[in-house]
Amino acid sequence: MHQRTRRTLAAAALPTLLGVIVVLMTACAVQDADPSSSVTAFVGARLITGDGSVIEDGVLLVDADRFMEVGARTEIEIPAGAARVELDGATIMPTIVNAHSHLSAERSERISQLQHMAYYGAGAVVSLGHDSGEVPFAMRAEIVPDGARSKTAGRGITSPEPGRSEVPFWVTSEQDARAAVQELAAQQADIVKIWVDDRNGQYERLSPALYGAVIDEAHQHGLMVTAHVFRLEDAKGLLRAGIDVFAHGIRDLDVDDELVALWNERPNVVLVPNLPGPGVPLDLDWLSSTIPAADLQRMQEASVERPAAQEAFAIQARNLVRLSEAGVKIAFGTDGSAAWTVHQEMEDMVRSGMSEADVIVAATGSSAELMGWDELGTLAPAKSADFIVLEGNPLEDITHTRRIRSVYLRGAEVDRQAIATRLKGEPQ
Repeated sequence: MHQRTRRTLAAAALPTLLGVIVVLMTACAVQDADPSSSVTAFVGARLITGDGSVIEDGVLLVDADRFMEVGARTEIEIPAGAARVELDGATIMPTIVNAHSHLSAERSERISQLQHMAYYGAGAVVSLGHDSGEVPFAMRAEIVPDGARSKTAGRGITSPEPGRSEVPFWVTSEQDARAAVQELAAQQADIVKIWVDDRNGQYERLSPALYGAVIDEAHQHGLMVTAHVFRLEDAKGLLRAGIDVFAHGIRDLDVDDELVALWNERPNVVLVPNLPGPGVPLDLDWLSSTIPAADLQRMQEASVERPAAQEAFAIQARNLVRLSEAGVKIAFGTDGSAAWTVHQEMEDMVRSGMSEADVIVAATGSSAELMGWDELGTLAPAKSADFIVLEGNPLEDITHTRRIRSVYLRGAEVDRQAIATRLKGEPQ
């Protein structure tokens, strides 16, 4: 995020801003609604559809929890009696699909996390590899009020890592590896997660024989495998073994021609870049609506110049751009569980050299397609009415994805104010 003098500007502009808010609230009010109609027309916004298309001065017709029609104002006939929401100057995009996150396995905390993620515009989240017990599986079928949907990899698979999480399967033989996958298949896991990393020499990383057994067994059960990877040489081995998804970019070296050639031979393999922090000071004022002031101040003070982090970021940024330009399919994920990092990740992908338009497709349509969420990811008829209303245009400035006016899940507006109040610990 580029440094800005936001505090000074915000203070000076407050009276004007309050007036604008009043006007916007009036303009956005539902007009001329017939109580018997279930249709709402969102009129006048720029529509970023999630498949690379953009419709200026668009109309989005929502019937109950589904998109009915999506198109330009000149092409869409608004049904008589439909509620009407005027959005001139705003932008609508699909909700974000986060294909790499880590959620709590405890129900109440998981619900809170999914609501927090919805506040920041994520409509769907995949929890990768640290989900123990039955709650993560059971909650896939639940509608969390004001919360994102979720999928789970259950317990991931790795070589023994004493001192780290004991949730994943620790495997030391091909028999162990296949048995772990069989257990996940019986639970109907959405994807299999493996770690191929020696953690800076602390452990023996998962060997080609073991991750090959995992991939083979998973494919026999119709499951994809996603890999936490660090080394270039391991990425090559995983490609040869039939990996489906990389849950991180390559982090030790710049990718070479051999890696690009291997990937081009396997065009269905998807990269979820999951970039590290860029190592530069960031303005975090935009988080003030959900983070208590004292906590935000500590976060801001910790956001400083870090040359080592900049170097690590640069390697992954170069690799992301080279692979993207080579035609590799890019999806989207953030790791961890912090809800707001979806916006930092999008900014960092643009910082790396991807276009704003390509980043938005990665974070919406491509991630939804990767995870089999057929009803999500794009603004299209018959799909679930999950979308974000934004101030400004993220195709010109990707940080506008965080300028959220409202979030809708299944056609219903998320109560963002209630979520923010709870997160800041304020009286209800």
